[in-house]
Amino acid sequence: MGRSFEEFRPGDVIETEGCTLTESQIIDFAMRFDPQPFHIDAVAAAEGPFAGLIASGFHTLSLSFRLLRDTGVITGTSVGGSGGDELRWWKPVRPGDTLRVRAEVLECTPSRRGDRGTVRLRYETLNQHGEVVMSIILNHLIACRPPAPPA
Repeated sequence: MGRSFEEFRPGDVIETEGCTLTESQIIDFAMRFDPQPFHIDAVAAAEGPFAGLIASGFHTLSLSFRLLRDTGVITGTSVGGSGGDELRWWKPVRPGDTLRVRAEVLECTPSRRGDRGTVRLRYETLNQHGEVVMSIILNHLIACRPPAPPA
């Protein structure tokens, strides 16, 4: 079971495992969701603005969330999200790049409902060289610890 809302503290850092993107994964995602030439056609991409094939930023964003989810920190306690802020794509992601996420808890705000709260996480997605390729602040809705049974 993941962390309940009460177990998150500002300043906490969550580090994920890495994931290496292949050319076929980049093309497959882009063909379905972002079919621009520099995402789907290696020949066209070589002559384009990035001098080679790059992953869609939306692929990087989706993978970043998946890597965080795979840590187990929100397993069974996530009740959704309420948006994000400050999305930036800093560097292109290329076939063969290995991405990992460093997420820092910025703030924890209990909801008026009393059964959940918002945990704001600043994601930094880094490549194998430690360079930040993407950053975003996401608002995670996290369930509170269930009340203790009466004694």
